[in-house]
Amino acid sequence: MCITKMAVDALDPTPSPRTPSRKRATPKSDRSPKLKPKSDPTTPNPASGGYSTGSSYKLDTSVTTISVSSGTSLSSFRDNLPENAHIYDFAEIRSATNNFLARRHSSSTSSSSWRCTLRGKDVVVFQRKFRRPMDLPRLRERLSVICRSHHMSIVKLLGVSVSGDHVYLVYDFVTGASLSDCLRNPRNPNFTVLSSWMSRMQVATDLAHGLDYVHSNAGGLSAGFVHKYVKSGSVIVTEPSFNAKICHFGAAELCGETAVEAAAEDVKSPPRAVDKGSGRAFEGARGYMSPEFRSSGIATQKSDVYAMGVLILELLSGEEPLKYKFDRASGDYQKISVVDAARYAVDGGGEEVEARVRKWVDRRLKDSFPVEVADKVIRVALECVHVDPDKRPGMQRVAGKISKLYLDSTIWCERVRVPTEFSVSFAPR
Repeated sequence: MCITKMAVDALDPTPSPRTPSRKRATPKSDRSPKLKPKSDPTTPNPASGGYSTGSSYKLDTSVTTISVSSGTSLSSFRDNLPENAHIYDFAEIRSATNNFLARRHSSSTSSSSWRCTLRGKDVVVFQRKFRRPMDLPRLRERLSVICRSHHMSIVKLLGVSVSGDHVYLVYDFVTGASLSDCLRNPRNPNFTVLSSWMSRMQVATDLAHGLDYVHSNAGGLSAGFVHKYVKSGSVIVTEPSFNAKICHFGAAELCGETAVEAAAEDVKSPPRAVDKGSGRAFEGARGYMSPEFRSSGIATQKSDVYAMGVLILELLSGEEPLKYKFDRASGDYQKISVVDAARYAVDGGGEEVEARVRKWVDRRLKDSFPVEVADKVIRVALECVHVDPDKRPGMQRVAGKISKLYLDSTIWCERVRVPTEFSVSFAPR
């Protein structure tokens, strides 16, 4: 996976070099008149292990510093830690959104959302309904686990607020555009910012590793999170690096949408429909739902893998996962699936595989891509959309294969790159 400079800068900063003296230098902001330390029987002795710290910096007890704002600074620093789970007061949400009259943020989901400033941060607030009642301690427990999860390919959840049967999810705002808008702009259908093969492979690699983190590492090895909202509209392509970030992480978990006992109430409910018996409905994206998810409404990690396979095929072809085309001969609409088209491209008859793959891949790439690598990427995606969920690979395996194919694409790109060390002129000298 390609790590950008922006991601490197987000890591913990390296401590500055030590001053060549026996005592460490005191930062200018904390320098104050040095006084003789007074003995305090209640103060723990650092030498005896009274203080515990995880950083390489240690308290120099030979000099006592006085800072009026030290307590306030430490408190504000603790409150701004990314791991700290914020339970916002509902009045803060109302104030930030101008009592929900602010301009709504464009979103791929059916829930309302607003872009605003909250506690000095540029955020997006999503409104969702609880699938089942959840008490505050349980909500705080889930939120703390989710907020401890960090990955460069996941949009960060900052906290939540609860009002009645609604939960307001506060996410960090990310500059960019949705993947669906990048692939299909109705105002300019012949243009896309993802105009090179490497840009598509970069997005595929980011998404594969991001979802692998959600399934395997988010909140601990035993968490077993399910995303549920994997689709092109829930992916942000950032500027200017064109890396991909997955949105809505933790929404399904906090709303109780992935629990088996909650989803069992909707077993007989069709997709995006209301069960008259329970009065509840489950939400799924058209074209991304696996067969078992369409029949049961229960989101699992295997249904996430299915949606990721569809998303990769959509990324390579630039086409919608599912669309209908009017057939004048029959006078009816014909359903066109990106999965069926991809299967024909690699396993169909007639022309050679290379010719079929070249016709299937997005023409806006101008036929400049490694056909062998594209064929392998398509086959990995088709493994993800297998009808039998037990025969679908795990995201760890998918991320490994996509990373290998990304490296193969890099080698191809270096091999076909036009040399720049010399100039060529066709005019007489």
